[in-house]
Amino acid sequence: MISDKTAAAPPGASDLQRLADALAPVGDGGLRERKKRARRELLIDATHRLVDAHGLDAVTVEAICAEAGVSTRTFFNYFETKDDAVLGHVPWPVESDAARTFAAGGPSGHLLADLQVLIGAVLGEPPVGRDRFTRAFELAAREPRLLARHIAWFEQHKGQVVALVRERLGADPDRDPEVVASLAMFLTHATFLRWDAAGGAGEGADHLAHVVAELRALVAE
Repeated sequence: MISDKTAAAPPGASDLQRLADALAPVGDGGLRERKKRARRELLIDATHRLVDAHGLDAVTVEAICAEAGVSTRTFFNYFETKDDAVLGHVPWPVESDAARTFAAGGPSGHLLADLQVLIGAVLGEPPVGRDRFTRAFELAAREPRLLARHIAWFEQHKGQVVALVRERLGADPDRDPEVVASLAMFLTHATFLRWDAAGGAGEGADHLAHVVAELRALVAE
């Protein structure tokens, strides 16, 4: 059960508003999404515990479901494979402040720099949270096929990246949204590879900055 807690201090005007918001009925859509997110996180956490203790190949979907207390049918409502559960593959966050800023031409107005900010935001604020993302990366470092699975999953979302770039570029005839989106995918892939080579150490944004610097150096030659 998910509940919201409110402070016990005597409420002022703004506190009363927050209290009213907390006590207001939640629409079916909002409540449903919260339940789905909680169940998805339950499955990810169960998978992480089992894979950490026994290794990826020794863990079955049935064991994950037993650990989480759900049916296998429920598992497959959320994940295609146990690899996806380890990696925490969740619906792609199309709407975000970083995406809206990028589409509007920001934050700097320079395309490559703004791509770096956008990708850095995706790496820095994963939908499953930093702790789960870090655990997933630590486990992926032990299982090479997981990194390949993650890159393949990310590639499935290229269409959304193209749409975002197209919104940013508008009718600019000198730039192809497909090419720019492919560059974004390359930067992300290269960052994950560099991050994996470092054993998952450091921040994604730092590895991304190194990849962008290498790209700039190659173009300048």
